[in-house]
Amino acid sequence: MRLRFLGTAGGRRVTFYQLRASGGLVVEGEYALVHLDPGPGALVRLVENEVDPSKIDLIVVTHRHLDHSADLNAVVEARTMGGWTKGGMVVAPEDVIGGSDPLLLRYHRRNLDGIRVLTEDWSCNLKGLNLRTAMRHPHHGVETYGIILEENGVRVGYLTDGRYHPIMGEAYRGCHLLVVSTTFFYPREMDHLAVPEVVEIVKAASPKQVVLTHFSMEMLDQGPEKAASIVEEKTGVPTSAACDFEILEFKPEKGFVRIDPVPELTLARGRE
Repeated sequence: MRLRFLGTAGGRRVTFYQLRASGGLVVEGEYALVHLDPGPGALVRLVENEVDPSKIDLIVVTHRHLDHSADLNAVVEARTMGGWTKGGMVVAPEDVIGGSDPLLLRYHRRNLDGIRVLTEDWSCNLKGLNLRTAMRHPHHGVETYGIILEENGVRVGYLTDGRYHPIMGEAYRGCHLLVVSTTFFYPREMDHLAVPEVVEIVKAASPKQVVLTHFSMEMLDQGPEKAASIVEEKTGVPTSAACDFEILEFKPEKGFVRIDPVPELTLARGRE
């Protein structure tokens, strides 16, 4: 399994001024290609990083906020080549694909293989890559769900935005890698996680590794690497701060390690 961070932005200023990219996260299984949370610029970041959007099997939107969904239609249009190459699937909460203000345009839906509503009990097997909902997150009144992906015994938790809840650790227990949206350095009365809350989640979840992402201006000012060091020191779990376009690949003897994005290792070329 391989992960590529198409962006690590979180919060308005970092996203709107593109101080960090905001294209979401690409997960490559042995045969499946998944794009999580295609935020602003996702399509551009896919192409820049030589990930062929027409190869994407599944697009997952964890919630409807712009920094997680702005390029949903652009990626769908690229996946289907404007309808010439039909395929792919979208999974998203009901308020993304339905209701009076859907984000997924009806024009694009006819070109997809399927559209599924993301719920607390959603799961699927995609060419050997298993995905399921970890839990519903309390987050600004919009439906928000964290995701767990598993293949060949390797489990990755994608803990998206949300207010801290004591059950989060248990919901993401047993992951080889836990990717945590850590927006703030210091706790706030907002529906986003801060470093001390991430410490509590990691203690309860007991993952083998942790990667922090989704950084606000406060986090950039304080230093994501400093935040990662605090989490590692207080939990004993190896923790790093994600960088834009970083690639992590699972190695049986080492866990997830960073690899250089040389052409022969890019996701698009690897799937030709």
